[in-house]
Amino acid sequence: MLDLLITNATLADGRTNVTVAVQDGEIVDVESNIQAAAHETLDAQGQLLTPPFVDAHFHMDATLSYGLPRINQSGTLLEGIALWGELKPLLTQEALVTRALQYCDWAAAKGLLAIRTHVDVCDARLLAVEALLEVKKRVAPYIDLQLVAFPQDGLLRATNALGNLKRALDKGVDVVGGIPHFERTMQDGALSVKLLCELAAERGLMVDMHCDESDDPLSRHIETLAFEAQRLGLQGRIVGSHLTSMHSMDNYYVSKLLPLMKETGVGVIANPLINITLQGRHDTYPKRRGMTRVPEQLAHGLNVAFGHDCAMDPWYSLGCGDMLEVASMGLHVAQMTSQSAMRQCFDAVTANPAKLMHLKGYGIEKGCHADFVLLQARDPVEALRLRATRLKVFKRGKVIAETTPSVSRLSLPERPHTTTWQI
Repeated sequence: MLDLLITNATLADGRTNVTVAVQDGEIVDVESNIQAAAHETLDAQGQLLTPPFVDAHFHMDATLSYGLPRINQSGTLLEGIALWGELKPLLTQEALVTRALQYCDWAAAKGLLAIRTHVDVCDARLLAVEALLEVKKRVAPYIDLQLVAFPQDGLLRATNALGNLKRALDKGVDVVGGIPHFERTMQDGALSVKLLCELAAERGLMVDMHCDESDDPLSRHIETLAFEAQRLGLQGRIVGSHLTSMHSMDNYYVSKLLPLMKETGVGVIANPLINITLQGRHDTYPKRRGMTRVPEQLAHGLNVAFGHDCAMDPWYSLGCGDMLEVASMGLHVAQMTSQSAMRQCFDAVTANPAKLMHLKGYGIEKGCHADFVLLQARDPVEALRLRATRLKVFKRGKVIAETTPSVSRLSLPERPHTTTWQI
C-alpha cells in the first residue's frame, strides 16, 4: 500500500490530471489516473503541484536583524554596510540562531525548502559560521541549507580574511565565496577571484561569488571568473551572483562576454528585489534598471536563477521568504511578460537554482524525493500573478506546512458569495 496518492494535479510543465504516488519519502510513479490503495489520498482539484521553491542567494547571518542597532533610514547600500559594521560586534551566536530559525519557519511555510546562504567570515571569531552550521544541522529534516564562506569586507582588503575563510571551510562550510568588486583595486579584485577559484579547485568545492554588484561598466570580474572556471576545470561549479554592472556595459563587450560565460558553464543569480533597490542609485535620469541582463543570458543558454538575498536586515527592510514575490519582481523589471518568459521566471525560483546548487532528487518525476508544494493556482503564470497561497508543503511525503485557501466573502447584489481571484 502506498503512503500517499495525490490525484488530479497540474504540473508546471503543463501536464494535467496527473497522479503522484509516494512511498517511503520518494516518488514511485507519476502518471494519469493511477489506481492504487494508499494510506492517504489528496485530490489536488486541478491546482498546481510544483517542486519546492529554491533560493540560491541569501544572507541568513543578517536576516531579521532589522532595527539593530538602528534602522537604515536612507534605505541605501552604503548605510546598510555601515549598519552591518556596527552590528557585528554586538552579535551573539544565540541571537543569530534564533533569528535564522525563525526565518526558516517562514521559508518552510512558503514552500521554500532549499536555501544557499552566504555567511560573513571576516570576523575572526567565526561566530556567524558556528551559528549557521548549528542552524543547518537543526533544519536538515525540512530545509536543504548550503553555506557559502563569504569574505564580506574583501578577501585582500580585510585582515586575515583568507585564513578565516579556510577555517570556515574546515568547519564544514560548503561553498567558496568572494566579492572582487569590493577590493581596493581592479587588480586586487581579479587576484581574489584567482585565489578563491584555485582554493575551490584544490578542495573540490563549488564557487558562488558576489560579482560586479555595481553600476560601473568597467567592473568586469565575471570575465575573470569565467576564465578561471575554464582554466581550472570548474565548469558547472561556478556561479556569479548579481552581475549588475552588466546593465551599464556597452553591447559590443556583452556580445563577447555572454558566449564566454556559456562556453565556461558559469551560472548566474540575479536578485531582483535588492538589485533594483540598491543599484542605479547614482543616476538622475535616465535611470538604469539595476539588474543584470536576464533575457539575454537565458537566450544564450545560461542557467539563470533568482535569489531573495535579504529579508528584514540592514540593507532591506522588507521580505518574507516568498520566492514568488522575487520572481514577480524579476519578470517586471526584466520585461519578461511573454507567456514563455513568465514561465522562465517561475523556473528561476525552482528548477534553475536547484541545478546551480546541485540538489539531488529534485523534481516531480519517478525516483525524486517526495518534496513538493501544492499551490492555489492552475499554472505557473497564475501562481506568479497571485503570489499563490501554499495550500500544502510536503517534505519526503509528509505535510510540514499548510495554509487555508485564500477566499474572500462578498456581500454584493446579484454577485457570487465568494472570490478567489482565479478565473
